[in-house]
Amino acid sequence: MAGQVKNAQQTALSDVAARPLAIATRTVPQAPWITPRWLPHLLSWNPVESGIYRVNRVKEGESVDVDCSNRDERVLPNTFVDYVEQPREYLLSAVNTVLDVHTRVSDLYSKPYNQISEQLRLTIEAIKERQESELINNKEYGLLNSIAPSQRIKTRTGAPTPDDLDELITKVWKEPGFFLLHPLTIAAFGRECTRRGVPPPTVSLFGSQFITWRGIPLIPSDKVPIENNKSKILLIRTGESRQGVVGLYQPDLPGEQSPGLSVRFMGINEKAIASYLVSLYCSLAVLADDAIAVLEGVEINKYHEYKY
Repeated sequence: MAGQVKNAQQTALSDVAARPLAIATRTVPQAPWITPRWLPHLLSWNPVESGIYRVNRVKEGESVDVDCSNRDERVLPNTFVDYVEQPREYLLSAVNTVLDVHTRVSDLYSKPYNQISEQLRLTIEAIKERQESELINNKEYGLLNSIAPSQRIKTRTGAPTPDDLDELITKVWKEPGFFLLHPLTIAAFGRECTRRGVPPPTVSLFGSQFITWRGIPLIPSDKVPIENNKSKILLIRTGESRQGVVGLYQPDLPGEQSPGLSVRFMGINEKAIASYLVSLYCSLAVLADDAIAVLEGVEINKYHEYKY
């Protein structure tokens, strides 16, 4: 009788009691370490079928003799363009991992979201995050390690100023594509622009807003390192036709999911664990020294005393 009589103080079914009967709307797993990864979007990507990309260059200091006289065409200069005899070759680098999923988990808990698909999605996101980091920091082909000494400059005051970015433009003046810098460095540059009364305009790319300087967008990447409160700003020209920076990838891979990235099923072991090999093959090449320059020693938290 007691179980059939409602408590005199209870007027309605409580939320806690009702919730187990309800169907919750679920999201896919949210990963806070996923970033927009603008750099791979902005690079021009070239397929490398053999895994080797050879950059042929003209010898520096070579000149081509031409004749501009129209008075006597009987004597013309003989000339030729000489090439570097041992050009640099770039080899594709691999970023890979093996994903393990127990078949019991994928069999029983794949509604409404497929466990294998979600595990692969997050693993691929992690692989692509590492790819962007390698494109910037790799010791063999990364942007920061591919800059000629003549293309490296220092800040004037420590904080990134419009004058500093103007000097970068003089180093990459042939169709510069974009600046690449840490989000905190963008904030520091914005403060300097505000202090000088020259707020930078914005431009829309990929559905997002970016601030610009001299019409060149400032692209954020948290993969640009910060050490001892100091970072760097890169200016990049892209594209093979412009003798710029190009990304390299392996085409036509078995199990290809996107250019250079493949997923291959490796089988199920005796413990009922299914394994998947996730591989990404990529590299990066700088076709000409003046395709990239860097501003070094940028202080990201240097404040000025404002005077009114």
